[in-house]
Amino acid sequence: MNFLRVPRRLVHFTLFLAALGALLTAGAGCLAADNTLSDKEKADGWVLLFDGKTTNGWITNGGKPVPDHRLQEGTLNPHDSGGYLIVHEQRFGNFVFACDFKLSKGCNSGIFFRTADLDDVVQTGIELAIDDTTGHGKHDTGAVYDLVAPKRNAMKPAGEWNHVELTCDGSLITVAVNGEEVTKMDLDQWTEPGKNPDGTRNKFQTAYKDMPREGHLGFQDHGQDCWFKNIKVKELK
Repeated sequence: MNFLRVPRRLVHFTLFLAALGALLTAGAGCLAADNTLSDKEKADGWVLLFDGKTTNGWITNGGKPVPDHRLQEGTLNPHDSGGYLIVHEQRFGNFVFACDFKLSKGCNSGIFFRTADLDDVVQTGIELAIDDTTGHGKHDTGAVYDLVAPKRNAMKPAGEWNHVELTCDGSLITVAVNGEEVTKMDLDQWTEPGKNPDGTRNKFQTAYKDMPREGHLGFQDHGQDCWFKNIKVKELK
């Protein structure tokens, strides 16, 4: 008997493990640590808006620098920043925006985008609602605030990290939460101030088809702690 002979099944299993290890190693090279971009993201045109170490590039809606104490363990926390919003100083029009967020219990926050006038952010910007709620109304996570409800609340419970992706392409707005598309809207369908296409009322004084198509991106302080990281944007041509 040849004791050095290795069973064929063992040889195949060993080769499988080697191939799996190589695949995982290659995949790891494509991933990025928190607040960095992978090589693929860089090649695809993504730009990092927050480095996890400084508040560079971020201001309050009052135009002041974001205080350093709002930088917390590699995240930005807009609460107690001195403004209603903290925003990136750069303005964006058509883009894909992505970030990870975590809420404290009972938190009410939001991601504002295309905010044209920092002295009047509510009436000149659009809000992607982020709230510690379990419903799926026009004020729940994934909603375009007061305008469109998400088809489902795909957010994880308070204290857990979530991923959100927002696409703005002309009049078209799309929101995905944790990889699931939950909201779509066409701004051009909002033709009357204070009224949604279905006849329900909203709080806005301008018809959304006439809202600015470029402005600041930022996070709302509505009185509770919330944390944001891996904040990045890819502009659309």
